[in-house]
Amino acid sequence: MQAKAVAKTVRIAPRKVRLVIDLIRGKNVGEAIAILKHTQRGASPVVEKVLNSAIANAEHNYEMDVDNLYVSEAYVNEGVTLKRFRPRAQGRASQINKRTSHITVVVSEKKEG
Repeated sequence: MQAKAVAKTVRIAPRKVRLVIDLIRGKNVGEAIAILKHTQRGASPVVEKVLNSAIANAEHNYEMDVDNLYVSEAYVNEGVTLKRFRPRAQGRASQINKRTSHITVVVSEKKEG
């Protein structure tokens, strides 16, 4: 049994979020939350929020035991890109891409035995 949570169109670039997501993949949920609380990255609070949501979904919707949960899957996909323009020299303009992320966290119960 697994429970998941998804945060869509988060205004942080996917490659920045992936650095944080890679830290918690495969860990117990308690350990993952501790790691996120002590990670000095802008994506940490957002990933922690998604993880807490996945834990709440597991507990409330599927009646799983929170003590046996671990992060079975965690991945980041690219969302829509906001395109902005910045003035440059000699009357030109250059494009600035403001990237967004779709963050997915899946938690599962550890098998007994």
